[in-house]
Amino acid sequence: MKLRRNKHFQPEVSTSSLNDIMFFLLLFFLIISTLSNPNVIKILLPKAKSAQKMNKQQVTLTVSEEKKYYIDQKEVPFDQLESALQTKLAGIESPTVVLRCSPKLNIQDLVDVMQIGTSLKVKMVLATQKT
Repeated sequence: MKLRRNKHFQPEVSTSSLNDIMFFLLLFFLIISTLSNPNVIKILLPKAKSAQKMNKQQVTLTVSEEKKYYIDQKEVPFDQLESALQTKLAGIESPTVVLRCSPKLNIQDLVDVMQIGTSLKVKMVLATQKT
């Protein structure tokens, strides 16, 4: 008497829904990656051949092409820049101000901001983009 079956069971994995899952994951990560840094002020920096990293406490001062002044992403009018910078630097030992200026600005705009740093007696460093 023959009791064996002629058909053998072949296991299968259904991958039809895997494409949908991968698409939704890709879409999710693309959306999340664009939201990762929303408080960044877009500005092109001047170019330099070498770069130096800083480890001290620092305050970022950004001057955009439209001559808008930002202290750590907070917009400040030019006539209040010195007092706002002084209050921001209060309590910081040997403060350093990283100056981010657009290369399309005049030299006089850079000099005006650096004179404020000189009057406050703080170290100012011009941020550049490594070429």
